[in-house]
Amino acid sequence: MTEHPLLLVTGAAGGLGRELVPRLRAGGFRVRSLDLPTPGGAADGECDEVLVGSVTDTDVVDRAVAGVDAVVHLAGLSKERAWPDVLQANVHGTWVLLDACVRAGVTKVVFASSNHAVGLTGRPEGELLAADTPFRADSYYGWSKTAGESLCRLFVDRAGLDVVVLRIGSCFPHPGGVRGLSTWMSYDDCARLVTAAVAPQVTGWHCVWGVSANTRRWWSLAEGEAIGYHPQDDSEQFAAEVFAAEGPQEDDDLVGGDFHRTPLGEPN
Repeated sequence: MTEHPLLLVTGAAGGLGRELVPRLRAGGFRVRSLDLPTPGGAADGECDEVLVGSVTDTDVVDRAVAGVDAVVHLAGLSKERAWPDVLQANVHGTWVLLDACVRAGVTKVVFASSNHAVGLTGRPEGELLAADTPFRADSYYGWSKTAGESLCRLFVDRAGLDVVVLRIGSCFPHPGGVRGLSTWMSYDDCARLVTAAVAPQVTGWHCVWGVSANTRRWWSLAEGEAIGYHPQDDSEQFAAEVFAAEGPQEDDDLVGGDFHRTPLGEPN
């Protein structure tokens, strides 16, 4: 990579993208964004280069990947939606991006997956859940992430891409309730994880949990540590506040929490 690598961040104007982009730039990366028009998003000033358009548009994506050192793919629907919408945005959009990378000679991709790809898996007792836990999606959204992971693996095996899949827990300013004390990843740790994932020495296929070093976490950090991810934050700093809140409730005893309670295809 160059001294200041150029990263394409799809979905840069989304909630996570707005927090991640300035942290990546502070870490020495240049950032080109690709997103739909979003007033107040990262594309309105935080990025070095801005492209506006859909990740499902081949012409737009071809321009977006040209000359970049790596791609961080955040774009897509982040919650349950109707089947055609999930299929188009999350599955077809991922294929368009991966195909464009192959044709442009861009080999390094970071794919934002989700814990909901394995959301119907029971929470582990006495040991931490490995990052390569088999698929058990809890929603159309979760299934779309299994499809994205599978596409990424196909492009590693057949086209020689280097892909790191991030099974993200919950990346917000602070944990959202009791479950979040286990699943939370800070924005700073997210930047550390992406930085590790795009490092030149990280090659081939990797699947890691996107989670901070939480005292209450259910998920293994070993796979992340193997690529150089060493989280520094812990949700325990928020524990007293979370438990003091009115009526804190434990979610279902599943990795994906209560996502399975939303009828398939209905927005949650």
